[in-house]
Amino acid sequence: MDLNALDAKLFHLINQGTANAVFDVAMPFLSAKGYLLIVPYIFFILWCAHQQKNDGRNATLVLALWTVSVSICSFLLADWMGNELKHILGRTRPCKVLEGVRLLVGCSNSFSMPSNHATNSFAYAIPLFFMTRGYVRLRWRLYPLLLAGLVAYSRPYTGVHYPGDIAAGAVLGISVAALLMYLFSYARSRFQSQPYTTLLYGGLFVISVFRIFYIVNGPLDLGPDEAHYWEWSRHLDLSYYSKGPMIAYLIAIGTSIFGDTIFGIRFLAVVLSVLSSLILFRLVTEMYKDEAAALGAALIFQVIPLFAAYGVVFSIDSPFMFFWILSLYLFYMVVNSEDAGIRHDSARQVFLQWILLGVSVGFGMLTKYTMVFFLAGMFLFFIMSDRRYLLKTIKPYTAVLVSLIVFSPVIIWNQQHDWVTVRHTAGQAHIAEGVTLSLKSFGEFFGSQLGIVTPVILVLIFYALHRLYHSEKGYRSIYLFAFSIPIIAFFFLKSIQGKVQANWAMTGYITGIIAIAWYFLRQDDLAVPSKRKMLIGSGVTIALLVTVVSHYPSLINLPPKFDPSSRLRGWHELRGEVSPIYKALMESGHVFVFSDRYQISSELAFYIDSHPKTYCINLGRRMDQYDLWPSMNDEAERLRRESGAATKPINGIYVALGDSEMPPAVAMAFDRFEKKVIKVYDRGYALRVYSVFLCYNFKGLPAGVIETY
Repeated sequence: MDLNALDAKLFHLINQGTANAVFDVAMPFLSAKGYLLIVPYIFFILWCAHQQKNDGRNATLVLALWTVSVSICSFLLADWMGNELKHILGRTRPCKVLEGVRLLVGCSNSFSMPSNHATNSFAYAIPLFFMTRGYVRLRWRLYPLLLAGLVAYSRPYTGVHYPGDIAAGAVLGISVAALLMYLFSYARSRFQSQPYTTLLYGGLFVISVFRIFYIVNGPLDLGPDEAHYWEWSRHLDLSYYSKGPMIAYLIAIGTSIFGDTIFGIRFLAVVLSVLSSLILFRLVTEMYKDEAAALGAALIFQVIPLFAAYGVVFSIDSPFMFFWILSLYLFYMVVNSEDAGIRHDSARQVFLQWILLGVSVGFGMLTKYTMVFFLAGMFLFFIMSDRRYLLKTIKPYTAVLVSLIVFSPVIIWNQQHDWVTVRHTAGQAHIAEGVTLSLKSFGEFFGSQLGIVTPVILVLIFYALHRLYHSEKGYRSIYLFAFSIPIIAFFFLKSIQGKVQANWAMTGYITGIIAIAWYFLRQDDLAVPSKRKMLIGSGVTIALLVTVVSHYPSLINLPPKFDPSSRLRGWHELRGEVSPIYKALMESGHVFVFSDRYQISSELAFYIDSHPKTYCINLGRRMDQYDLWPSMNDEAERLRRESGAATKPINGIYVALGDSEMPPAVAMAFDRFEKKVIKVYDRGYALRVYSVFLCYNFKGLPAGVIETY
């Protein structure tokens, strides 16, 4: 008898062999509402802990509260892991495949192994049993284990799980609980000697686990820019039309490990965000020898909406912020290490740090061209500080030279492609428009900064920078100023001339975060009045609330037009409409999937089954990366050349935004077409409308003319 047959036999033994009138009432209740029976026990252990009164702080009550927290976290983590394993194992429930099942509750369409009821029950029961042994008697501590066992037993009794599912769920729940109890015990012990780093690592661990969960199970689809950068990763090159190649290389690394999935694309966003906070912590510690301020800077970075978003969404700004913070750290280390009496071996090490700084800045430039502001900040710092003597040495120029060598692939690629990036960047900067004044664009940019940084934090950044600059008057305050105020001021002034994206000034806020952490959160309580700490506390609370709402806009039922994240929803629904059409057309020949917008073309490439090659036709738009890749005409010629007389028909799916008419140029490229209008909704709101044209027998598309860059 194999394991599946044995499992089925045990299932029938429980489901039918132990059936009785009492269990027929009790087991469905335990299956549906059993978790409610643990609530009185939680209050009971809190009461027992309160009765201990072992010191003025009642350490036992604190431990009891931590026990409940570990139990809840264990429950949440185990539930998530159980759901993921269900989809990996894909086992069908017994009520779907076995005959004669006594079904006492609804038979879900979800998979069967492991049982999440068993997983969750044992996950919250194990901490409540083991972590209360110092102040709750054994006979009472057995209650959560007994309850978990009964809830688990109720699942095969009611006909919805095999006993094997229960065993697997129990093992998973116990394992997760044991892991979290070990981590809690380790952190509790470590906190005694290293409180700030323990809080840092613990906080980043919790944030990272949440972000991984959010990426896998959250409401956000892959954003248009993310999808486009993923397209780049399928065509690795020295550079690309609008950006350097770093984002494509990093996505290629992520997808090579986790596949062409949303998690594969976004995985490094989580990693780089954590590394950014760790380096920021190290930087502040080196600057002020104050781990309290360092912890504050590292965690404030994580809760500000602007930076929190790039811990989930993987655009160029995720690695850009990492390389900026890494460069800040390396630059501070080299200027702080310079000393006239430095030893020869140390001097060699410092020179190596200058080279590493050049590599870091070069990587930043490969990610986003505004990394050149870092070089400007370096030289502004030299001019304003007592380290200006370094301008008479070869060291800073060596760093600049190294950064240009690292950046050289972009220069080589542009030389090969008629300097299209220079043309595009000039257009983005509105250089051709000359000097203009626009209070509207200034107001929009100012409002965007209030939203992405939050008003209190924004004011505190400027206030702290101002106070430190005028009170400390040392190279550290000049360092903070040089890499913040000039950058922020530049983009505010630039917004008067034309539209400036909300995230363009983001690097200027990093040293601003350091300033508010040092000014408001330094370890010396005498130096920082409690009112200051309350002020920064309110700012962080507001920032955290805005970040939470930005992750879950449904909490306040935010309409799409006021919700920036709406651009990252609805693409999966479009896939549900277009994929069946693509599959049907593929049965009769080749299919070209295309749009007149690179965002739609990229999303279709990712979401359509098998990730087909897609195209973005030029009907008068500005140039984009698709114009540098082979066109539909090129691909049609290749197919006909390879197939000869036996060429299959080439059909197409053209997707346009809105309820639009077929462009004449596209209509002439096919024998005939059919139109279908698709509306995508989110939480009852209409997100977008698409026109999907089914096109038959491709003949050739007139070449588009590049009008703007």
